[in-house]
Order: sequence, then C-alpha cells, then structure tokens
Amino acid sequence: MIDPHEAGAPPRCTGLRRITDLGPQEFATAWGREPRHVPAQTLWPQGTMSRGAGFVDLLDTAAVDELLSLHGLRAPFLRVARDGQTLADGEFTRGGGVGAGVTDQLDDTALLRLFADGHTLVLQGLHRTHPPVLRFAQDLAADLGHPVQVNAYVTPPQSRGFAAHYDVHDVFVLQTGGDKHWHLHRPVHVDPLRDQPWQDRRDAVAEAAEGEAHLEVTLRPGDVLYIPRGWLHSATALGGVSTHLTVGVHVWHRGHLAEAVLDEARRAVAARPDQRTSLRPGVDVADPADLADDLAAVRAALLEAVAAVDEAVVVDRLAARARAAQRPAPISPVATVESLADGPEGLAVAPRAHLRARVEPSPEGALLVSRAGRLALDPSEAEVVTDWLTADEPAVLDPQLTRRLVVAGVAVPAPRPPA
Repeated sequence: MIDPHEAGAPPRCTGLRRITDLGPQEFATAWGREPRHVPAQTLWPQGTMSRGAGFVDLLDTAAVDELLSLHGLRAPFLRVARDGQTLADGEFTRGGGVGAGVTDQLDDTALLRLFADGHTLVLQGLHRTHPPVLRFAQDLAADLGHPVQVNAYVTPPQSRGFAAHYDVHDVFVLQTGGDKHWHLHRPVHVDPLRDQPWQDRRDAVAEAAEGEAHLEVTLRPGDVLYIPRGWLHSATALGGVSTHLTVGVHVWHRGHLAEAVLDEARRAVAARPDQRTSLRPGVDVADPADLADDLAAVRAALLEAVAAVDEAVVVDRLAARARAAQRPAPISPVATVESLADGPEGLAVAPRAHLRARVEPSPEGALLVSRAGRLALDPSEAEVVTDWLTADEPAVLDPQLTRRLVVAGVAVPAPRPPA
C-alpha cells in the first residue's frame, strides 16, 4: 500500500516548515512582498548538510537521469532551452519502439548531446511524476491553501536557460545540487494575473533587467529563494551542473472572488424578465446615446444583484475550483482491491489524504463531495461519515459503507492485524 508518511521512517519537516525559517505569522506578513533568500544553514541543523541533507531526497542527479531515460516520459513533461530559446519537441523526442506506439517519448541520446552543448533541461509536472516531489507538493499546498506545481531546472556549467522574465505565480526555488547565481529586479507590472504574461511587456522587462539588481545571490545546495509573482529574475549555473526545483504557487486572489460574484450576479440578472426583453426595433447598438436608458437599467440591476450575492454561493464556487486544482494523495488500486478480498468486515479505514472532502445535503439524502468525485450517502450515513472525516485514527464502519468508501477512492484501508 502507498503510505505518504512512510511508516517507520524518521520524522521529517514537510510542507512550508521545510522551506522557510519564518513562523506562520511572520511568513504571512512577508508573503507576496519581496524576494527572500533563506540560506541552508538557517533551515538545517548544524552538520546535517554534510550528511547529504537539504533537498536531495526530493531530486538528485540519479533521479533526473531515471526520469529522462527509464520512465518513458513524453514531450509535455520536458522542455529544453538555451539563452531564452525553447526547442521544438521533435528535437529531443522519438518513437517508443515496438510495443509503445507513441512518437514523442524522450530521446536520451538527443538529450545527452543537447545538455553537453549547454542546453537547460526543464522537467515539468514533477508533482505528478516523481513520488518524493508529489508528497512534498501536496503537503505544501495544504499548508499554503494555494495550488502548487513543481518543475526542475537542470543547467549545465556556465549556462543560462532563460532570459530575464517574470512569472504569474509565486515561486520557491529549492537548490538541490550545484550553484546558481540569480539576478532579481523589481516588477514592471505588480501582481500580474495569468492573462498578463511577461511577453506582453517584453520591452519593459528587457529594459528593467539592464538596471541594477534589487537582489543578487548565489544559491547553494539546501538554499531557498522566494520570488513573488511579477519580480524579474534570471539565473546562471556556476562551475558544475546546477539543479533546482521551482515550486510554482498559483495563488488565489481577489480577482477569483470577483469572478464568482459576477458569475452569480449575471445569473440573477438573467432570471429577471425585465432584463431579458428585446431592445426596440431600429436600435443602434453602436450609439452610446441610443443605449443610455438600457445601460442605466442594466447597471442598476447588476449593482442590486452584486449586493445580494450570498457568501455561501461564492464559497461553493471557489471550493469546486479548489478541488479541481489539485489531486488527492496516491492510492494503490491493486493492493486496495486485495485488501477487500476477505471482505470489509472489521477492516479499519482512514480518509484518503489531501481529499478535501465534505458532506453536503442533497434531495435524496447527502453527498460526499471530494477530489475523488461524488458519492451518494443515505441520511443515516451522513453523520457517521462526517465524524469519520475528522477522526484522528482509522475506524471500523459498517461493512457495506466501508466497501463503498474504499472503491470510491475516498477511504484507505489500514493494515489488518496479524492473525
């Protein structure tokens, strides 16, 4: 069975505690304001770095090579770039051979040549393909309350993969191997949204990057660099191969609240007969004067609808988006079915990690809504499941309910006691 906590392993810092030296209140104050360099010695106990601590458990050179050569990854999971130019996928992919009828699997021979020639390798979506990073990303997302993705940048000596640019999400850079020198400049556009990429301000970015850096720092193994969205940055590997993880935090912001409010307000306006009537014959929709009275009526209706939007409706909309933004913790389909072979009687189960589940009323009784989907519950089951979701220990439930929860991917069987 997959256990995200690896029973028997020594305790370790996870999530936010692993990448910042600030307490929760201090971190909340610093969040989104300025870049912050956190040296390894402030994160790791004295002497642990010499014993291979830091972030090598998340990704080391051997793991990079396995991902590139042995996992059959396809083009979307890798980018290759040099000096700001990204190569076409066909320059580093080929067919999978007999029994693998795809044409865009990574070609490790081509990647060897490109890397030797100074190209940076960007392993994308490691929060989906590499178990140690997956566990870390899910813990961090749970701590932050914001969705998280993780890429790895592997840069050959004295090379720069990308020119100065900004991201539309916050970033934590975790240096796993080698040294990399960073230049950071103030934003040319503060707190950019996802539809406001740096390419729309290419000239302003290039001009700002020519000026004096706000922060210039060399990251070494175990160091962390926090870069709020909008801050310009570029990096160059020093000496040997440099590898770092880029943790992208896709922040929730007030624009998301505005979208939810306006969506509900539009629904409310559309429900009003006086707002659905046709404009008069002969109307000129290109003439502001001809639309003045109609616009005034629409504005008044919208303002009234916005003011009447229920907070619970906004929360429901954003909760659905939050569930879709991440996936629950991995489970073991085959081993899970095997655990049910002797029947669900007496089988203790725990909620699947990172499920983001809640019980909601429905016309037929109740629904268990989670990242695993929707599961109908009888009214008698709703209270039991609600209590079970917040329990500290696995519990033995009604056998039929247990089976339904397990097969739905909501419950994870606990190991049965030895006979």
